[in-house]
Amino acid sequence: MAPPKRPRTAKPPTKAPQGLPDRETLIAYLREHGEAGKADLARAFGLKGADRRALREMLKTLEAEGALGRRGRKGFAEAGALPPVGVVDVTERDADGDLYVRLARGGEDAPAVRLAPGAHEVIAGAPGLGDRLLVRFQRLEDGTFEAQVIKRLGQSAHKILGVIRKSRREVRVEPVDRRSRETLVLTDPDAEALRDGDLVIAQVGAAHQRYGPKRGKVLEVVGREDQPRAASLIAIHTHGIPTGFSPAAEAAAEAAEPPSLAGRTDLRDLPLITIDPADARDHDDAVHAHPDDDAANPGGWIVWVAIADVANYVVAGSALDREAREKANSVYFPDRVEPMLPERLSNGLCSLHHGELRACLAVRMVFGADGRKRSHRFVRGLMRSAAKLAYEQAQAAIEGRTDDVTGPILEPVLKPLWAAYATMKAGRDRRSPLEIESAERRIVISPEGEVVSITPRQVLEAHKLIEEMMVQANVCAAETLEQRRTPLIYRVHDTPSMEKIQAFADFLGTLGVPWNKGEAPRTDRFNRLLAQMREGPHAEIVNEVVLRTQMQAHYSPDNIGHFGLNLERYAHFTSPIRRYADLTVHRGLIKALGLGDGALTDYEATRLRETAEHITLAERRAMAAERDATDRYVAAFMESRLGAEFEGRITGVTRFGLFVRLKDTGADGLAPVSSLGDEYFIHDDRAHALVGERTGRRWRLGAPVTVRLREATPITGGLLFEVLSEPEPPQPGAMRPRLGVRRRGDRPGGRKKGR
Repeated sequence: MAPPKRPRTAKPPTKAPQGLPDRETLIAYLREHGEAGKADLARAFGLKGADRRALREMLKTLEAEGALGRRGRKGFAEAGALPPVGVVDVTERDADGDLYVRLARGGEDAPAVRLAPGAHEVIAGAPGLGDRLLVRFQRLEDGTFEAQVIKRLGQSAHKILGVIRKSRREVRVEPVDRRSRETLVLTDPDAEALRDGDLVIAQVGAAHQRYGPKRGKVLEVVGREDQPRAASLIAIHTHGIPTGFSPAAEAAAEAAEPPSLAGRTDLRDLPLITIDPADARDHDDAVHAHPDDDAANPGGWIVWVAIADVANYVVAGSALDREAREKANSVYFPDRVEPMLPERLSNGLCSLHHGELRACLAVRMVFGADGRKRSHRFVRGLMRSAAKLAYEQAQAAIEGRTDDVTGPILEPVLKPLWAAYATMKAGRDRRSPLEIESAERRIVISPEGEVVSITPRQVLEAHKLIEEMMVQANVCAAETLEQRRTPLIYRVHDTPSMEKIQAFADFLGTLGVPWNKGEAPRTDRFNRLLAQMREGPHAEIVNEVVLRTQMQAHYSPDNIGHFGLNLERYAHFTSPIRRYADLTVHRGLIKALGLGDGALTDYEATRLRETAEHITLAERRAMAAERDATDRYVAAFMESRLGAEFEGRITGVTRFGLFVRLKDTGADGLAPVSSLGDEYFIHDDRAHALVGERTGRRWRLGAPVTVRLREATPITGGLLFEVLSEPEPPQPGAMRPRLGVRRRGDRPGGRKKGR
């Protein structure tokens, strides 16, 4: 719920009136000053004796009513107020690309606060969705707040990931994150053995001199800055991604045995197949479909979705379970994966390999000819995958281009799957989930670790088929657990806030597209807009802004539905190899349906809220790490193209410049305001534009631009552009915004320094 952007100047706190305050005056004082203890309040209001005692009683009453909250052991603050400094998660992005944060322990009801931007942050690699930060909250003149980054969290405050820089006088560690000032001088005699360019983890010394750089020592050499695979190493260490497994967890995985049929439904003759990306590292879902022979369901279909039975191997409370919960999900980089489970399970006994017996938890779903699900049931089974296909391979077979694998299964397996999907699609179209087109890019890495190419990921009908079958299986899991009154972790997605819809409508107004701000947000309404814009010049940016208008999905034991999928209840069931949320759902189903060992324990059930919060944060941590690694790989790919010109589009407008996304590679970078022309530019947040103060010419969100690559920094993932295009002409009748953004080096009054 992003508040409107405000001037940054804050009023100084007013002096408290003398004498015992009434409750409104006391709350107003705390609102303005942030927090205060009893002694501070008594001093501020000049209270003594009986008045001090009356103040203590007033504070007790207000705290009991929930109007005040404790801050530390002795301080008081208005309920819901922000501390001077706090740990936050980056949770939202508005149409202009500005980020919003919420207190990490504040829950979903914590206020969203705009993150104060700065050009130095973007060039060095800006914070992004999923990052955890330490920020300082600054109250603005209108009473709202802005968050200023102190540092990015994820690794210990006493440890630094940096690069060795050697000179004749000393050996230093320069942090990978340029925003950090923690440059260290190494005092360890062994530092001389390090090489310039080594990528290291260093520890800040317990004592250091008052002035100059801090002292430290190297704990570990993790690679080289010029090493092609350094990007993922940096992301792992920067974001504190847990790596590896304990000897106890590895031993438990190695001791796991292949499954038997005992206590399981025999699905070995059911020709289930896996369809995954060509470079998939694990296979946790398989599908099959055949016509329903029930005369009461003419034209209906039976669809099976079988999922790896991870609960058979990962026992609640075991070392494997503790470490899987801590990791919460696998983290995927272009060149590697940091798995949630040891390889013996993730790529072995829990991966549905072709031709091998595997334990599974499967759901049998019955669909009518109209695409509506009529019934479903879960079984714990033993299966054998009949084929392993890539999406492209399955799609080619359906289009008539079979190979040695797909030829024999085209008629008995693939065509029934596609026919069942055609029926299910009728139900999906009626439901109208959000049809946002992904701008995801595929980074191809050579065996030597070099980036070979960056291309858009194709979305095939095969992708949509698997997606819809997985969605329906997830719905079945949530429905069954609700019906059996078994606690579960939902995957929830809230409706866009009215503040986001207001900003979205303002943006569409700049394109001349009407949007009724008062009408409740609905997925079909967004879809009609996307379809209307799809063939026009603004399709890409409208798609992007629709995405930014959405809230962020998360895990919760409380169901609020899933807006994006337009579903009343939804849980993650289909990926237990790589998501802990799915494992908890599997355990819940085993408990609810009496399917044997591995059921959800009472202790686990009491911790579901805590688990949901933890895995949500871990998911965002993984997203941030994956994004950072991708940015670094893209910067490495672009480094050889310095000085080249590219076509792009403005995807963000801020006070300090423009974010530009390149057309061919999808690379994102910054064009600083200093590269935009020889006049002052004003940020018009309602028009999502930078407007020339003298000419009124503008740089607008979504506008196409030609840029020249000025800088590419692989170690930080930063790209810097110079805009070569001319700004758009003034908008007729547009009001000039009040706040200016100066070119770097300019002075008020239009004079340059030195003139």
